[in-house]
Amino acid sequence: MTQGRPAPPDLVVVGVNALGLELVRMALGHGDDPTTLLAVHGWEVKRARDAMTNAAGKPVLTMTFVVEAVGVRPPHAVVPLEPERELRRDGDLLMGEGETPELYQRVSAHAFVTSSRGVLMTQFSDRTNASGQWGPPGGGLEAGEGPDRAVLREAWEESGQVIEVSELALVQSLHWIGRAPSGRLEDFHAVRLVYRASCHAPTDPVVHDVGGTTASAAWVLPADLGRLDVTVSWRPLMSDVVVTPDEAEGPDHSHHHTDADDRARPQS
Repeated sequence: MTQGRPAPPDLVVVGVNALGLELVRMALGHGDDPTTLLAVHGWEVKRARDAMTNAAGKPVLTMTFVVEAVGVRPPHAVVPLEPERELRRDGDLLMGEGETPELYQRVSAHAFVTSSRGVLMTQFSDRTNASGQWGPPGGGLEAGEGPDRAVLREAWEESGQVIEVSELALVQSLHWIGRAPSGRLEDFHAVRLVYRASCHAPTDPVVHDVGGTTASAAWVLPADLGRLDVTVSWRPLMSDVVVTPDEAEGPDHSHHHTDADDRARPQS
């Protein structure tokens, strides 16, 4: 934990069958991706199911996925993870001699919110590394806060909208070395819980968290999303997650784009 920043919760990955019966439970370490972690232990993720924070003691965030077995492994078998690859770095990163990145894991919750007025999008402020670009409302979890509650709070703070969360669409894990807006060098692991949500009484967006990481917010028609300057880490997810009001419900897609950047980090 760095001074001024809450320690992230312990992260646990659980796989269940279609009936909700628990099949596997593992800790998620720094830099791990839940889908990859389950896959190397013989489980294929079919969809994200839910995420919950415990109510007492040290915060533990449990992320649950519906899984299917793809191979039988002997009990207590040692399962190697994927071959280690060089950790991705910011393209313009310059490191001083002997400079060591600080481990930093940030767990956040976000929602693609739809209404009769379109999709709710927020513009990042100059307190982030993505000033002027856009993404869905959301942000870091407060100490002991459940991700579904965090989404409701963030949507209000960033846009003034009262939303209703429908489901967890996917969990995205991003890992790289780069600099925070403050200049701090970080070995950064972002774990994003991405929800679908709706707003039944949309109003003109108003940013309540003035001076924070959100510069503005707007309802954007689905046809106009392609022209919006969306950050590289959010754009690939939009077609998978955004469900417009006139679309029928379909299968859940849980693609992970680990080559994308998470730039909405506050100075701290």
